[in-house]
Amino acid sequence: MKQDRQYPKVMISPKAERSVKNGHPWIYGEEIRKTEGEPQNGGLVDVFAGNAFMGTGFYNTASKITVRLISRNANDVFDARFWRRRVEYAVRYRKTVMPGSDFSCCRLIHGEADQMPGLTVDRYNSILSVQTACLGMELVKDTVYHALWDALTEMGETVTGIFERNDLALRTLEGLPEYKGWYRSDGIPAPESAVTEICENGVRYLVDVENGQKTGFFLDQKYNRAAVARIAAGKWVLDCFTHTGSFGLNAALGGAEHVTCVDISQSAIDMAKANATRNGLDEKMDFLCGDVFDLLTNLADRKCRDYDFIILDPPAFTKSRKTVHDAARGYKEINLKAMKLLPRGGYLATCSCSHFMTDELFRKILASAAKDASVSLRQIEARQQAPDHPILWNVPETDYLKFYIFQVV
Repeated sequence: MKQDRQYPKVMISPKAERSVKNGHPWIYGEEIRKTEGEPQNGGLVDVFAGNAFMGTGFYNTASKITVRLISRNANDVFDARFWRRRVEYAVRYRKTVMPGSDFSCCRLIHGEADQMPGLTVDRYNSILSVQTACLGMELVKDTVYHALWDALTEMGETVTGIFERNDLALRTLEGLPEYKGWYRSDGIPAPESAVTEICENGVRYLVDVENGQKTGFFLDQKYNRAAVARIAAGKWVLDCFTHTGSFGLNAALGGAEHVTCVDISQSAIDMAKANATRNGLDEKMDFLCGDVFDLLTNLADRKCRDYDFIILDPPAFTKSRKTVHDAARGYKEINLKAMKLLPRGGYLATCSCSHFMTDELFRKILASAAKDASVSLRQIEARQQAPDHPILWNVPETDYLKFYIFQVV
């Protein structure tokens, strides 16, 4: 090492050493062989494999992921300038890959993909909505938030407040409390309203960062929704699991003849209706509150042929490896029924947002569904999450969204 370090030391197993050398930033508790010094939860530790320095990371025995690496450079000093560089690097990347108006509504920080573990920052026009699921990041958040504020302001961007959506269960695994509310600090105001308007792909939405899903809105499908709009002209569209109507609205704006949006949540349907009215699209859209599985079954039983474009954007059917088999059955069921409902030459957009549902497995499920439906799939596009949710090849957990558009022939 090139400088004298004062951090406690963590010695790791050969298995963890291989993982770290392959670029993964997580070290699990069972992979730690011994510690030197007195590591503090939320504090920094230096990680060693034998005598070899592997990196520095946040330490927390309350979490299964006991160390989350933030640097592999022995010369890094973890002061305000370090975090300012990290923030600027992340923001400038988004400015490049989300050009023009897309930069006003995008993910600015994507956790491990930006070497800021457990931290999510989404920008909705002038409001930043933040989630912190790592104790170490929680302890440096004041520095990070001010760096974000300063970096955006210096770029000429307007920010009016930072809302913390820390009402997520993952925080309990880090020994952190759940809460939500405006971040309050000198120089950073707290607006009166947590609702703001955004414009994505020409569609306007009201986003409630206090009560909406996740941080307020699902940003990762932005360009996939645009892909749907490109082929929607003249189609009769069934948008399943519509949530607040985003895919259906893009299809309607793209020239669809008619769009039916379905979701099991009445509040989601109400928001989708309001979004349709806001965009002047309500006359070509209708909305159903109901179970998508039941609806597809009923339509199939009636041999319905009303739709020539079906969109399937379900929530994650699995959040662990243990339930992947059950999730596979669910994905196959909805895709099989959709393929049977579509006429030959119809179109299907389908996706999975679970990391544990790998692309290889998802493709096998789709192929099996097509075989059982006695159809062939003509692939139009294979897509992933938008680039503001970057994928690190050495961190498989950052690669989670699979999105396909087919013609069913």
